[in-house]
Amino acid sequence: MSQTVVTRFAPSPTGFLHIGGARTALFNWLYARGRGGKFLLRIEDTDRARSTPEATQAILDGLAWLGLDHDGEAVSQAAGAERHAEVARELLDKGKAFKCFSTQNEIETFREAARAEGRSTLFRSPWRDADPSTHPDAPYVIRIKAPRDGSTVIRDEVQGDVTIRNDQLDDMVLLRSDGTPVYMLAVAVDDHDMGVTHVIRGDDHLNNAARQMMIYQAMGWPLPVYAHIPLIHGPDGKKLSKRHGALGVEEYQRMGYPAAGMRNYLARLGWSHGDDEFFTDAQAQDWFDLSGIGKSPARFDFKKLDNLSGQHIAASDDAALLHELLQFREITGAPPLDDAKTALLESGMYCLKERAKTFPELLEKAAFILTDRPIEPDEKAAKNLDDVSRGILRQLTPHMQNARWTREDLEAAATQFAESIDTKFGKLAGPMRAALAGRAATPSVFDMMLVLGREESLARLEDAACESG
Repeated sequence: MSQTVVTRFAPSPTGFLHIGGARTALFNWLYARGRGGKFLLRIEDTDRARSTPEATQAILDGLAWLGLDHDGEAVSQAAGAERHAEVARELLDKGKAFKCFSTQNEIETFREAARAEGRSTLFRSPWRDADPSTHPDAPYVIRIKAPRDGSTVIRDEVQGDVTIRNDQLDDMVLLRSDGTPVYMLAVAVDDHDMGVTHVIRGDDHLNNAARQMMIYQAMGWPLPVYAHIPLIHGPDGKKLSKRHGALGVEEYQRMGYPAAGMRNYLARLGWSHGDDEFFTDAQAQDWFDLSGIGKSPARFDFKKLDNLSGQHIAASDDAALLHELLQFREITGAPPLDDAKTALLESGMYCLKERAKTFPELLEKAAFILTDRPIEPDEKAAKNLDDVSRGILRQLTPHMQNARWTREDLEAAATQFAESIDTKFGKLAGPMRAALAGRAATPSVFDMMLVLGREESLARLEDAACESG
C-alpha cells in the first residue's frame, strides 16, 4: 500500500529565514511535490521569549519569495500545548513515563559527584520505579522511561544506519513542573498528528531523532522516514556564518537574484542529479530523491549562484521576468514606473536579459529605457561625445530618419553612412550609445532604437548632435 508522502518544514521564528533553512524547506517541498504529496509548514514558536510575529512573517515572506507554497494553514506549535501535555499524561497512565520529584539542586549535586568520580553525568532518577504510595505532595516533572539495554538504530536515508547505545539516553523530561511540554515532545506529537511520513532536516537534529523515536515507540506510532542533511559551509569549509556574507533569504532577494535561480542553486547545494547544473522546477521535482543527497557539507559559492541566476534570467518568460523585476524595484525602494516605461521594459526584455546575472545588472542595461530626455551622459559616455562625434551624429540623423524602422534597414543605413565618411560602423557605435542611453556599456544600438521607437530615438540623436561641445 503506498501512502501519501507528507513532509514538513518546521522553523523557529526567532529571526530571518536562514539560507540553510530555506534549503531544508526546498528539499521537503521538492520531495512532496515530486510525489503528489503534501508539504506542510509548522512554526515552532514554543520559545515564547524569543519567538516574534515579525520573525514569523519573515519566514512566510521568504518562503513566498522562493515560491515554496505549503498545503493548508501554517500550524503553530505553541497552540498545541494541551495536546502535547495530553500525550505525556497518556504515557504516564501506560507506565511508559513516570513522575520525577527530583529538584534542580538534587540533579546538580548528582552531576557534580558523577563528574568528580569520573562517572557518566546522565541523570538517573530515583523515582523511575518508585511506588506511587511514596510520592510526596510536591511539584514534579513527567519523564519518559528510556530503554536501558541494547541500542536504538536510526535508519537514515542520508546518513545510513546510526546506532546509539540506549545507556546513553536519559529519561527525558516530557512535561515540566509547570505543566508545559518540552520541545522534543511537541515535535514528535506534531509530526505524528500532522501525518508526516518523511522528516527531512539538518543533521544537527540527528541526535534528536533517537529521543523523539522513544516517544513514537512508547505510543505505538509508526516511525517516519528520517533523512538528516549535512549543513551548508562557507567557501572556507567552516559553518556558514555572517562573515561569509548574506545569511537571510531576504538579503538574496534584495541583491536581485531571481527566485528560480535561487531554487536551482539551493537544490544543487548538497544534492545532485548526474552532472546537471541548470534545471527547471519541473525537472527538479521529477529528479529529486533522498539518495541524491551527499553526506558531506555543501560549500556555498557565489560564482555558481551568479552563473545559475544568469541562466535563469536568460531563460525566463518576459512577462514573468518583468513581474519579478518590478517586485525587486519595489522592495529596494525604487520609485514605481509609469505604464509607458513598464511596456518598454517588457518589449526590451529580449535584449536586456542576456548575460545579466542579477536584477541590478539587468536594470543597468535598461538605463536607456528608464532615463528621460535630455539624456545626461555619464563620464565614460561623455568622452564619446566630442565636437567631431556630435558632427557625425548630425550627419547620421537624416539617414536614420529615412530608414524603415526594422533592424535590417537601420543596420544598412548606419553601415552605408559609415562607408560614405570612410569609417567603420564601430566608430559610430560609441557616440550613438552615448546619445541613446548616456552610457558606454549598453545593449546594441539597434536594439535600443527598436525598443525606444523612431520618434524617441531620433529625438535623442538630435539632442546629442545639437549640444555644443
